[in-house]
Amino acid sequence: MAAKAELQGVVVSDKMQKSVVVSVERRVQHAVYGKTQKRTTRFIAHNDGDAAKVGDRVAIAETRPMSARKRWTVTRVIERAAQV
Repeated sequence: MAAKAELQGVVVSDKMQKSVVVSVERRVQHAVYGKTQKRTTRFIAHNDGDAAKVGDRVAIAETRPMSARKRWTVTRVIERAAQV
């Protein structure tokens, strides 16, 4: 069995029940000019027990399809958001 992909990102929304939106940033090089650019991808991830909140840095891993758009799950909270 193949290893599950794991990514790190920042939680940008936790308004759903048992789900969060995680923004993952990556760097790509422009095909013509060669300039390095930041690109972001938003993943819907399963957040059992509401462990992750907005602003937290989390690790997400691939999982079976849980709904139409949810194919990732939060494995751990790496860093908590600063409390104001």
